[in-house]
This record gives sequence, C-alpha cells and structure tokens, in this order.
Amino acid sequence: MPHTPSRRAVLRGLTATGAAVIGFDPAAQSWAATGSESGPDLAGIPALDGTIVTDEASLAAASDDYGHIVHRRPVAVLRPGSVRDVVAMVRFCNKHRLSVAPRGQGHATFGQAQVQGGLVIETATLADIGPLGPDATTVAVGAGARWSEVAKATIAHGLTPPVFTDYLELSVGGTLCVGGLGGQTHRHGAQVDNVTELQVVTGAGEFVRCSPTRHPDLFHAVLAGLGQCAVIVGATLRLVRAPETVRHYLLPYDDLETFLDDQRTLVEEGRFDYVEGQVSADADGAFRVHTLEAVSYGPPVGPAPNDTVLLRGLRHNPSGVQQFDRPYYDFLDRIAPGVAALKEAGLWSHAHPWLNLLLPGGATATVTREVLDALTPDDLGSGVVLVYPILRERLTTPLLRTPSDAVAYLFSVLRATPPDDTSTIDRLLAANRSAYEATAAADGTQYPVGSIPFTRADWRTHFGSTWPRLASAKHTYDPQGILVPGQGIF
Repeated sequence: MPHTPSRRAVLRGLTATGAAVIGFDPAAQSWAATGSESGPDLAGIPALDGTIVTDEASLAAASDDYGHIVHRRPVAVLRPGSVRDVVAMVRFCNKHRLSVAPRGQGHATFGQAQVQGGLVIETATLADIGPLGPDATTVAVGAGARWSEVAKATIAHGLTPPVFTDYLELSVGGTLCVGGLGGQTHRHGAQVDNVTELQVVTGAGEFVRCSPTRHPDLFHAVLAGLGQCAVIVGATLRLVRAPETVRHYLLPYDDLETFLDDQRTLVEEGRFDYVEGQVSADADGAFRVHTLEAVSYGPPVGPAPNDTVLLRGLRHNPSGVQQFDRPYYDFLDRIAPGVAALKEAGLWSHAHPWLNLLLPGGATATVTREVLDALTPDDLGSGVVLVYPILRERLTTPLLRTPSDAVAYLFSVLRATPPDDTSTIDRLLAANRSAYEATAAADGTQYPVGSIPFTRADWRTHFGSTWPRLASAKHTYDPQGILVPGQGIF
C-alpha cells in the first residue's frame, strides 16, 4: 500500500550536476542529495548506470500523461541505463514501501502510469532491438522500444510483428501491459498473444525471464496485467513475413447495421489482412457516416489484390470507394501526418477523456447507437470514433478480458477537449461511466486504456474468473503492493 502523506518520501536536496543523483534516508524517510565528487553516498542504493532526476520539468512531465486529466506527482524519476538499475531501484522501493510506476511514452489517459510520492521509471532508455536475419521467427526488444522502431528494424529483413496498434509511437512495454489491439487482431490476436518470452522485474525486485513454459503464472499475470505484478523490461516478439505493398480500401456505408454486418463477414471469412472502421459526423452533426477500412497484403505474403474478389458481396456505397496502393510501412504509419498536424495546431495537448469498450456482437448496434446519438462534434473535438470486430478464438491471453461472443467489437470514442474546460471533462467522464454500465449490463467490458471511473469492485467484475489468479500473482510477486497504484485495482 502507498504511504500516507506523513510517511511519504520528500525531496531534501539535489546535486548541482546536470544529471542529479539522489539517495533515500530510511531513518528520516526522505530523499537526500549526495553531491560528492568522489562518488555518491546512495543511502543503500547501489551505483546506477543511469540517473535519478528530481528537477521540476521531469517531475511535472511524470505528473501528466496524454489524458491531461489526472495529475499525481512523484518524488523522483529513474532514467535507467540498464535493467540492473530497474532491479536496484525496485528492490529499494520495495524495502521502503515506495510506490513505483513504469512509464513508456506517457500515452495513458487517466493517470494509470502516475504515482503520488513515489518513483516513476522511464523505460524509453531500454530500447535495444536484438539482431535479426531473414530467417528469424522472433525478435528480442527492450520495453522502451517504440513499435515504429521495431517495425523499421524487422521490415528491413522482410519480417514484421503480426499486429500493430494504429499509433506506432507507443512503447512495447506499454501496449503489452494492456493488450495491444489493431486491425490485424481478427487474424493474429492481440499483441500480447504474440509474445514468446518476457523479461521482467517483479515488485520484490527480482529479475525473471518468463514464458508459457517457464514461470507461466508470472508470464500470464504480466501480459495484459496492467503492471500489477512486474515491470516489463524486455520482450521477445513473434515475427511473420512482411508484405512489400498493400492495397488499402475505404468503403462508405449508409447505415450502421449493414456496416457492422459486413465487417463481421470479412473477419469471419478472413478475406482481408486488416479490418477496422470509423464513424464520423455528417453535415448536420449526426454521427451517421460509416467507413469500413480494409487492407489486403500483397507479395510475398499474398497474391496481388483483386478488387472484384475482395469486394464481392459487400453492401457499401460503390460511388464513394477510395483505394490506395502503398508500401507496407507507409500503411502502418499512415496516421503520422495527422498527428503532426494536431501537434502543430496545439490540439495534441488537449485533454483526452477516452471511451474504449469491448462489446458483444449482438449488443454492438444498440450500445454504439445510444452513445453516438448523444455524441456531438464539439464533444469529440479533434478525436475519432472507431468500431471494428475481433474474433474471440484468436485471443489467448487470460487477463485480456473480452465478451464471450465469438465476434466482439472494439468501440472507441477518442475524444479531445480543452484541458482547462473541467466541467466538460467531468461531463464526458460521467458519460463514459454510463456507457460502460450499459456495456457491462450487456456482458461487455472495457478495453483498459481509456478514462472510465472504476472502483475496486468494478475491477473484480472486469477480471471475472481470472481475478483469483491475478490476486494470487500480486501477492506472490508484489507482496508490498508497490507497483502501479494508479490503476486502482488493489
């Protein structure tokens, strides 16, 4: 459990050097400057390959995330120079019962990777990508590596991870903590379903290699485990052959049910390698414009795409079809120009009270229509609405909780609103909660990357039959309960 404010470690001082190193005084329960040129007195902390910083800019950055809604201030930030640094500092924090949270690219939306009065571990420095050859079936990567870097490194050898999220600038460790869904999930599962080994540091500060056959209880408690049992420091990812080019289709639909039904047909048949979809507002501000997004991979993965075969039987509006032939990486990174435009316009720094739900197929039309009927363009802001199906049989990671239907749908309302408009943010958070309750009543759940107010009882319901397994692993591997309190699970 985190300390009460009276016991929480507080900053006493800071070295005058550019890369500050601080120590912790257990007796005084405070962080103290070292400042010795002959070598720092780290008050029990081993010498580090990296740095611990406590400057205002670093603490402020670690007190925020992409959501810009929750703000919890740590007392220090670790920028590890090695996995040994993570081991040393987690052991230290475990001994003194200081909360710890790893942070990749800071893309959480509701304070999940923040920690009040504890230590944030920035994993971006753990970004090595292992050697590759054309016959490789896996690649070992550091937890801080971004998926864009992994894609470039593997594509150079004609290989690729099978599943990507739409935004490539997320860390490997970050998405493996939650699941990692994308348009290829109907074929290959989530990103967590394509991991053959993890390297982790448990909450007790032990470095462990785990896999489906080696410490499998820990392996399955870490993947989609929301950081509760261990800090991911490395992962070995499955690889498949990469296409050189793809054909990318955008197919417009006039009504929701037909759009959803055709999506379902495509994933059940496996006709395309990638299937997603968006809903946008029409000229009257109503969210009635449905666009099915489908991609077919070309050689050497498959034959040259045949439009007649691929589009046969679909009920889209043929007059509005768009299609593009593009290099594979350009397709994966297709939203990069839009992200750059948002940053230039200052919209990237808006608050993001996101709603991310996993809906049973039979309830998808009802729940999405209810949410979309209440949605306004102003409430969505510069965000987007995503709806696309996944096949339950492809998802094998126990803690990635999904509806029991054979076909479920990810429904995401990725809102953006000015961060100082707190009344609107509160209203949208309340709307998220209402949408979740309707989803739970229909036997759906949330995909836990968004901003839905959740209680501990909600988390027990969320994990369902896997709750005893997670609780047992938490007790075993994080006995002091120091890891990632921002999730609010334990």
